[in-house]
Amino acid sequence: MVLNLPDDFEARFWRRHSNPKSGWSRTVLLPALLYALYHRNWRLAGAALLFTVANPVLFAPPETDDAWMTRVVLAERWWTREEDAGLLDRGYPNGLNLLNVPVSLYAFVAAYRRRPVRAGVACVIAMGLKFWYVAALVRRYDAAEERVA
Repeated sequence: MVLNLPDDFEARFWRRHSNPKSGWSRTVLLPALLYALYHRNWRLAGAALLFTVANPVLFAPPETDDAWMTRVVLAERWWTREEDAGLLDRGYPNGLNLLNVPVSLYAFVAAYRRRPVRAGVACVIAMGLKFWYVAALVRRYDAAEERVA
């Protein structure tokens, strides 16, 4: 089932989600979920998942697009929409995101098995891969924006 949203709703959603507070606050979600799973704290896990769903609309749209995290969100949207990159493309930079999947899954398994060092190392690697991926997208997005301007 494909959810077709009106263009103005979708644009407002992405503008709110591009607030740097939205992006930076999401960076704590993986560690929070791993911590909750390790400690079997289902309330924390539920709160983190609820925050994940609500986060994109919690913040007002940013006043400018100057913040790096704002450009991260705009670049992700651009990459998946305008560039039609395909989420399963194995080339650079999508390969970083695909590699992130098994690393993140390993982090969850390690947290579940209560292996804190393994979970922590996998979490750091997963977050590093994600930041590498979005940094590459921002560089491409900024270059494309400069060509248009």
